[in-house]
Amino acid sequence: MLRRTLNLGILAHVDAGKTTLTERLLYAAGVIDELGSVDKGTTQTDSLSLEQRRGITIKSAVVSFEIDDIVVNLIDTPGHPDFIAEVERVLGVLDGAVLVISAVEGVQSQTRILMRALHRLQIPTLMFVNKLDRRGADPERVLREIRDRLTPAAIAMGEELGDAAVDVLAEHDESLLAAYLDDDAIISTDDLRTKLAAQTRRALVHPVFFGSARTGAGVDVLMAGLGELLPAGAGDPDGPVSGTVFKIERGPSGEKVAYVRMFSGTVQTRDRLRYGRDDEEKVTAIAVFVHGAALQRQTVSAGEIAKLWGLGDVQIGDRIGDEVGRADRHEFRPPTLESVVDPVDADDRHGLRVALSQLAEQDPLIDVRQDDTRQELTVSLYGEVQKEVIQATLAEDYGIDVTFRETTPIYVERPARAGEAIEVLHAETNPFHATVGLRVDPAPDGSGVEFRLAVDTRDVPLYVYKTRDRFAESMAEYVRETLGEGMFGWRVTDCIVTMTVCSYSIADGPPSRRGPTSTAADFRKLTPIVLMEALAHAGTVVCEPTARISVEVPTDTVGAVLPAMARLGAAVETPSPNGELSTIDAQLPAALVDELQRELPRLTRGEGVLESSFNGYRPVSGEPPVRQRTTANPLNLGEYLMVVGR
Repeated sequence: MLRRTLNLGILAHVDAGKTTLTERLLYAAGVIDELGSVDKGTTQTDSLSLEQRRGITIKSAVVSFEIDDIVVNLIDTPGHPDFIAEVERVLGVLDGAVLVISAVEGVQSQTRILMRALHRLQIPTLMFVNKLDRRGADPERVLREIRDRLTPAAIAMGEELGDAAVDVLAEHDESLLAAYLDDDAIISTDDLRTKLAAQTRRALVHPVFFGSARTGAGVDVLMAGLGELLPAGAGDPDGPVSGTVFKIERGPSGEKVAYVRMFSGTVQTRDRLRYGRDDEEKVTAIAVFVHGAALQRQTVSAGEIAKLWGLGDVQIGDRIGDEVGRADRHEFRPPTLESVVDPVDADDRHGLRVALSQLAEQDPLIDVRQDDTRQELTVSLYGEVQKEVIQATLAEDYGIDVTFRETTPIYVERPARAGEAIEVLHAETNPFHATVGLRVDPAPDGSGVEFRLAVDTRDVPLYVYKTRDRFAESMAEYVRETLGEGMFGWRVTDCIVTMTVCSYSIADGPPSRRGPTSTAADFRKLTPIVLMEALAHAGTVVCEPTARISVEVPTDTVGAVLPAMARLGAAVETPSPNGELSTIDAQLPAALVDELQRELPRLTRGEGVLESSFNGYRPVSGEPPVRQRTTANPLNLGEYLMVVGR
């Protein structure tokens, strides 16, 4: 009999108690004999020394326990917003989630961001209102906040489900609504729980549990709810191999280890496994999570999470099996800051480059940029805490002491209008054996980069790329790589790039195509020249990252807060007073949110609360900032050819 598996994420705002809850669940399930402490750095999932010292989760960690016939793979995720990318990588492999909320602080900014993502992805979610044992705990207030700020479809779990639960469930069940309106009908508790489980698994409603992870109160009820309410399945071990890589780490000998969620099929050691785009390598070892630990096994099957060895070029987001490719969906904001990293000892520069490249394997959004001309290495960041963690990691794990220069915003460029360019085979201006024509069109804000192939299949060099789809994938890759640095040196986004003309040369072709046989390198090297020329015709607008902020302050301090926000360039909406407190909503350059956060206590007697979320990009005013290119500029043909060759 196949055992069912539930891949469960524990998510929360920092300090809400999710790691303590994870520890309590492992203890209740018999995986550990003694409870660890976040404050003492002795928990199962915060294993990094840096996590133990700081008392925060930095990297997602997987542990396993059992509830009856269900194997639960529990993934503890970071709560600090600087590590939101780590959370994003986990969301795509979850069957369900528990969102932990403090009974004292209530619904916080990160809580709302996480719940919006869970809702968008339709991940079945339970809520656990934690810290009922703490002074200031107010579960009734928090339940109101949940319904007002997160979802109206929240059902408080008590000894019995009452009329409030029936009201919520009836929204999605006509038969229940009819029975509810019929005074003579009797709705049994068993029927209600069956309907509750069905709607929870469809992410239509969200049961709310109450307790204390520290004392264990309410945890047994939550555990029963995990097995009863969330969707656990056996998967199809005999189906086609399919999985997703959501975490990368390095083993003791420096070998790459991939964490994979299997959705279908079975992988065995020594299997040759396809992943990424074209990579295929032999799996040399497998470890599957069982009863709290990762144990060496010969196979991993559908539904399970495993660590795989042997995939030397694997990246986070790679799909494995028959449907290879990258999972590039993004649910949260991108990094909006960057900083140059300098080694204290100049002799460590090469080692720093290697170390940062390995850290980027574990967190691709670090996006290490190397400027050989200035001998500089730049990393992308979410905030100052992440910068401190990178600094400590480099010192502890690699023995490299570094300093960071001033943190600056990461801008983007958007096309101002349409632009088109073409380089024709055998033309004097074209040093490569290919014809490429490209058009760039503006696209809606937030849409990213879309590539379209609008050429006849007969004009595609199928002898190189095998299929039209493979050619389109490769061209899209060339395009995205080129758009990493636009007219002002910033990444270009929110555009559609269409290939309008394509041709290639072969030795025995017609006169217009006759010549040295075209290769993939011809298309790869020619694409930047054509694309940047099209972009020059289109022109670009440099845009800065912005944040949507909501500030709750004592009403009598609004007069002091508004001028400070205006000085920082905030676009402020009319304050909304509500008795002693007022809410001020505004849009602010993302780089200045921390400065407002630092000023707020002084302006509000320490009572102001700020929530912020990424709000896209807006054109900068005045002279656009320029970032030094790290690659040869294709618009300067001589310089470009000296670097890439013909």
